[in-house]
Formats: sequence, C-alpha cells, structure tokens
Amino acid sequence: MADRRAASAEGDRSKRLRLFVACELPDDVRRALGGLQDDLRRLSPVRLRWVRPESVHVTLKFLGEVEETRVDAITSALATAVEPFELRLRLAKLGGFGGARLRVVWVGLDGDVAPLASLAGRVEGALTPLGFPPERRPFAAHLTLARVPDQASPEERRELASLIERHRFEPLPSMILTEVHLVRSVLRPGGSVYSRIASYPQPG
Repeated sequence: MADRRAASAEGDRSKRLRLFVACELPDDVRRALGGLQDDLRRLSPVRLRWVRPESVHVTLKFLGEVEETRVDAITSALATAVEPFELRLRLAKLGGFGGARLRVVWVGLDGDVAPLASLAGRVEGALTPLGFPPERRPFAAHLTLARVPDQASPEERRELASLIERHRFEPLPSMILTEVHLVRSVLRPGGSVYSRIASYPQPG
C-alpha cells in the first residue's frame, strides 16, 4: 500500500500541463470571426482545419508541456509582469504564414498594436528566467483562423494565397482588452478544450 501511495504521489508531481498565455476575445468579436470563417469556407480551394471561434485568442506566449509543480512560479512571475492596461484593437486584413508553403490563415490586428507587443514582451521577460526560451521572431498581432493541411497541393496553396490577398469583408467589431490569462489546453478528439488557471492583473 505504501508503495502504491508513493507511486501515486510521484505521478502527481510529474503531471504535465499544456499551457499558454493569452488575451481572450469578447463574444461579439468571436461571432464576427465565425461569420468570416463561413465566408472563407465557401470560397477556399482547399478544406482547411478551422479554429473554433470560441477558441480564438490573442496569444502572448506559448509555454507547451509544463510540469504542474512549476505553475506557482509561473503565476507569480506573471503577477509581477502584468500591470493594469487597456488596449483598443480592431480586426484588419487577412494574411497567412508560410509564404509559398502557406500553412496558417489569420486576420491581423490594428490599433494599440505597439502596446500589445510591449505587453507580450513583459510576459516574455518574466518567463525567460524560468527557463522558457524567448521567441526568435518579432511579435505579430494576429488571430489564427485556420491551418492548411499538409496534403494540400502547391496549386491549392497558391489559390488560397490569392483568395486571402483579394478577399474583402464587412467591417468587424473593435474590442477593448484589459486582462491576460494563463490558460490550460487539453487536446480532445473534437479539438482543444481551454480552462483558465489565473488572470491578470490580479486585484490588489
């Protein structure tokens, strides 16, 4: 019995959580993104893997698989880094990552983009001493809408890139962001399920 308890305790200590730091979106923005995805779904030359509108967020830092025992240090670092803020942002044009090997479709953000990048930098700076490598690429203010499947042909990718370049959509709602969240992601067959672990700035 003692051996089983020790094994269980060891298992609990080694539990790993998939974590990221992000700002969540207002419901009206998510609904608008769902409508934009519907438009693109009808026009796309390739069957894309869509991000559910309720799962779209402004990612500030992806942490990956993290031992649960490190969560307290992460939450403490973020509490120090994130001070009260108010960012006014609006959805801008469509874009893609990957160049000729297009792999991600996104919608960009306009407005308080520089303060948003500064916020991401403070999050980065707080977590780097804990062993999380800093991002090599500059922060890009965007919301991921869909991912291109690996089996898509070069021609399909070119057609999709052309669609992204020329597509115009109705003005989408603006938003005000005031919170950062440490979020856990659990991978399920129907897609990732997210749950908040902590929110910032913390009441003080």
